[in-house]
Amino acid sequence: MFMGQIRRRVKQTDTLEARLLQRAAELRGKAAALTPGIEKEALLRLARQAETAAQMSEWLAYPGLQSTT
Repeated sequence: MFMGQIRRRVKQTDTLEARLLQRAAELRGKAAALTPGIEKEALLRLARQAETAAQMSEWLAYPGLQSTT
């Protein structure tokens, strides 16, 4: 950052998992409007990645995985 710049902070109102799932739904909606092709496949791939990231985040937050040190 340059001197004098102020970093904007954003208070998230939804959980990371909820935001990822919302993004996946948006991507799937956009893909549904397209004809089969590279762009549609790319959107579906991004949607699957967002869903996987949401699942991983939930798994990592699971209390049984927290260290006891």
